[in-house]
Amino acid sequence: MQIFLIGIAAGMFGGLAGLGGGVIMIPLLVSIRKFTQHMAHGTSLVALVFTGIAGSLTYYLNGSVDITASFFLAGSAIITAPAGARFANSLPGWRLKRYFGFFLVAVSVLLLSKPYLSSHLLVTALQYRYPVLIMTGLLTGFLSGMMGVGGGTVMVPALVLFSGMGQHMGQGTALFAMVPAGGVGAFTHWKLGNVDIRVLPALIPGIAIGTFIGSTAAHLLPDFWLRLIFSGILLWTGISDIRTRRSD
Repeated sequence: MQIFLIGIAAGMFGGLAGLGGGVIMIPLLVSIRKFTQHMAHGTSLVALVFTGIAGSLTYYLNGSVDITASFFLAGSAIITAPAGARFANSLPGWRLKRYFGFFLVAVSVLLLSKPYLSSHLLVTALQYRYPVLIMTGLLTGFLSGMMGVGGGTVMVPALVLFSGMGQHMGQGTALFAMVPAGGVGAFTHWKLGNVDIRVLPALIPGIAIGTFIGSTAAHLLPDFWLRLIFSGILLWTGISDIRTRRSD
């Protein structure tokens, strides 16, 4: 039951914010179930494939998925995801968490600043839409494999800030793209022994239910509030990760 509830919590936050839910699932697996950091990352990434399927389907039915952009993101992300997983396996978990914490804080601040950014920045970025999508996918794939997250923390801000998408469209597109990218990273973690398959039968159904609830609720909120919730989750998680203690 504990694992099932963790899945529901991760799925709800993931569907609501357009994330895979790893930023919620990983801390819960470590603190409640006493997973090692690497085991939590690998197990989370396997489960997040199902988050992406359930979430993107709900967003798609609401007209909030850009299929073309998703293919560009996913196609480049699967190239770097295995490298990210192998890199994570070679480093201590506390260091990965701390570095990623700084990244999350920077992303949340950037996303909150969207209304105040010059429109020239967006127009310039739109001229190079597909190169931006490819570069975003490459970065996302590496971070997804490294941190055990679906990649929405990178994809959503990039799509909203540089591809002219609204928050709903950016989140749905990111969820769709993270399915193949997360799958490649998850397979690499499994080969490295970083996946606890015993918890998946309870974790996956919880994620599917939670994601459907969160994705449905997301379309009831205005763009501003959705972006505020997304940024708040990233900021809270980032600060928590920065405060991670060194544990050699």
